[in-house]
Amino acid sequence: MKLVKKFEIQNRQNISNFLNNQPVGRISTIDANNFPQIIPMNFVYTPNPVTLPAEDKQSHDVIYMHSHPFGEKIENIKRNSKSGFEVDKYICFLPSYYFHPIDASQADTLYISVVMKGNSYLVNDFEEKAFALNALMKKYQKEGKYKLLESPMKSVQEVTVIKFIPFQIHGKYKIGQHWERSYRLKMAEQILNRENLSYAKSILSIMGIRILDNGTLEIVQDPNL
Repeated sequence: MKLVKKFEIQNRQNISNFLNNQPVGRISTIDANNFPQIIPMNFVYTPNPVTLPAEDKQSHDVIYMHSHPFGEKIENIKRNSKSGFEVDKYICFLPSYYFHPIDASQADTLYISVVMKGNSYLVNDFEEKAFALNALMKKYQKEGKYKLLESPMKSVQEVTVIKFIPFQIHGKYKIGQHWERSYRLKMAEQILNRENLSYAKSILSIMGIRILDNGTLEIVQDPNL
């Protein structure tokens, strides 16, 4: 997979941070007729706690998901471990008239995405299951107020945990980093005029721009991932 350098997320830690700040990812498995099946899932991206199979040793981090023990994706994984995983964040639609008075083909979108290829397995080790489920809880219930799950618990033993081991990870983003600073400010003004203030502020923050008290815009950092 070839990416244009200026749109590629270069830093692996930035990819990790992005993944674990997104609530939903999508796993793609291969069904009995060789068609992809794509399912949205809660997930956590975490350092792998156990020794990897030989074919997956180049991967240091894995994705865990919990699942109902039955279903098409489970059967797909049992039959063929090859799979994909994708996470994205939609930031803002850019109408065509930002760029040209009437040419609709100029419309664009700001976004961040990570696409992976790898292998998926069903976790059978109860200790690893407990590790995965506690990692999921740490991600989704940051306020705590729960006891750690332990491997002897029936709830741990009965739930199905899927482990996705990536061998290829590509991050891509378009958040204004490809524009010259003066042009980025011009686009920011367009966004501020079109969107409601709260939404515009969140978009501009991602673009490294803040709104000053007098209403003018200031670049505080270049939005590089």
